[in-house]
Amino acid sequence: MSDSSTARPATPVLDVWCELQCTDCHTALDDLRALRARYGDRLELRLRHFPLEKHKHSFAAAQAAEEAAAQGQGWPYAEAVLNRVAELDREGEPFLVEVARELGLDAEEFDTALIDGRHILIVDADQAEGKAIGVTGTPTYVIGGERLDGGKSQAGLRERVERIADRLLAEGQD
Repeated sequence: MSDSSTARPATPVLDVWCELQCTDCHTALDDLRALRARYGDRLELRLRHFPLEKHKHSFAAAQAAEEAAAQGQGWPYAEAVLNRVAELDREGEPFLVEVARELGLDAEEFDTALIDGRHILIVDADQAEGKAIGVTGTPTYVIGGERLDGGKSQAGLRERVERIADRLLAEGQD
């Protein structure tokens, strides 16, 4: 058992409610890269899934991103798919497996994961939690208990996230 008085302050978490067939989420990648560059490991970016019914491959893409995370490449995989949304629109699941192959991941395991549905519960749980906290579109960010909706407009969002992250980091230094 550790002594909580000597524990490091908890790292602030930015939950990024995302859908991998969403062009707005693709646009948000620049903000996410900038946040990573500014905060490094002082801010945890957590990919959360919110597949939208209007995109027929988004649920499979969310499962594929979970398989990528299981293989240690969650964010690189998500970014690779978001950078090629039009290909996902056209090609569907074979494209998801191809991206895994391109990243040097076990593509056969991706194929199997999409067939056996091993990550469905994670995706369903994320979606249910998102609905429960009022997520209606993607991208939506949650940090420090505040929900920021990037599906309507991403203008100024990164700055708002930075202000909240800076405040949370300063509070953790007390």
